[in-house]
Amino acid sequence: MIPNNETYNDKVVQQFTVMTVVWGVVGMLVGVIIAAQLYWPALNFDISFLSYGRLRPLHTNAVIFAFGGCALFATSLYVVQRTCHVRLISDKLASFVFWGWQAVIVLAAITLPLGFTQGKEYAELAWPIDILIAVVWVAYGILFFGTIVKRRVSHIYVANWFYGGFIIAVAVLHIVNSLALPTSAMHSYPIYSGVVDAMVQWWYGHNAVGFFLTAGFLGMMYYFVPSQAGRPIYSYRLSIVHFWALIAIYMWAGPHHLQYTSVPDWAQSLGMVFSLILLAPSWGGMINGMMTLSGAWHKLRTDPILKFLIVSLSFYGMSTFEGPMMSIKTVNALSHYTDWTIGHVHSGALGWVAMISIGACYMLIPRTLNLKSMFSVKWIDYHFWVHTIGVLLYAASMWISGIGQGLMSRATNPDGTLTYAFVEIVKFTYPYYFIRLLGGLLVIVGMLLMAWNVFKTFQMAKDVKPQPVLEPALAH
Repeated sequence: MIPNNETYNDKVVQQFTVMTVVWGVVGMLVGVIIAAQLYWPALNFDISFLSYGRLRPLHTNAVIFAFGGCALFATSLYVVQRTCHVRLISDKLASFVFWGWQAVIVLAAITLPLGFTQGKEYAELAWPIDILIAVVWVAYGILFFGTIVKRRVSHIYVANWFYGGFIIAVAVLHIVNSLALPTSAMHSYPIYSGVVDAMVQWWYGHNAVGFFLTAGFLGMMYYFVPSQAGRPIYSYRLSIVHFWALIAIYMWAGPHHLQYTSVPDWAQSLGMVFSLILLAPSWGGMINGMMTLSGAWHKLRTDPILKFLIVSLSFYGMSTFEGPMMSIKTVNALSHYTDWTIGHVHSGALGWVAMISIGACYMLIPRTLNLKSMFSVKWIDYHFWVHTIGVLLYAASMWISGIGQGLMSRATNPDGTLTYAFVEIVKFTYPYYFIRLLGGLLVIVGMLLMAWNVFKTFQMAKDVKPQPVLEPALAH
């Protein structure tokens, strides 16, 4: 029996949900600024900390680890309580995880524009911040798995499998890739060198995508899609196969980022083969989420939150087809170092990650505030269409630009000389950078709509009482 006075800890869920929106606006605004700089280079105003090279890592860290990270913290801490029918094991630990993660984000926002960087993709932050990340992440793991240990049901729902896999994998990835020898307060040398450093970095880099941006958000999908649709997951057996296949295969795909480099050819081929195999579990998960709507497709007409969740799965399926295809060596020879890669990354980040995060936040806020819905459902619908059009403009412009860049850069004359000078390729690219900027502006407009909707929803909530922990048979 559950004590009458036991309630869920929704305070930390609300805190992370609000900061998901805040950092989403900040991170995407920085993205729009650097997109504008590519079209109007003078927009850096000759100020070092406004230069593209300083702002670009700030943008990626803000969108991935601040926006995406806060969404993962919020949803995982909500889901683990509801599926285990217990309160988080420690309110103080939950508070430490929240404030510790915000400290990491603020330190990143200060140090990256000042030029303190390790120069490693998705792992730019200086070594003292890396240590803080590890401490906060271990605390998060203790909070999450400690709550599962004290659960009141024997079964561990599959969403928690994905969240748990993501927590463990990210800890290993971050700690191993960040091993370094400090030389000053903000500088260090990695313990790896040359090709080994590249291998470790892209083992980390691709699996940051695989576990932070895929496994974690699949945990989100396996809870929030069935919950919003009011339907059980299409195939629980498929969800377990999906989990183990993804966990087993993803770790080996990193070398596909290093095609045609000094990395041994066998390692490049291994990365390509495992990337192609990844298509099966990835699409298995997408199909499982989509088919959950069997018998409930009519709800898409009236439920904009469900639109966010289901269209995010469409982008997930598209991105997880495109990624393996781009890992094939002959395709990679065309696509690598072009805007095609940028289009691929953003169709996944803005289409899959952002849309499912936004949908989940629109669900979490009224639920934790004991409200029936957000302040304005109509605004959610506006947000959906503005965001979707923005993502399509962004991705399509980069696909066209990237394929054109690839074809032009390897075109040759009969005598073997290059047909196009680099400046001609830049001239071809220029209009598509403007279209990308328009797409980014639409995305940020949608995020501002969301921020206002969230603000008005919190204003509506008065005398919010903590929700009691439900008996397992009564949980929702």
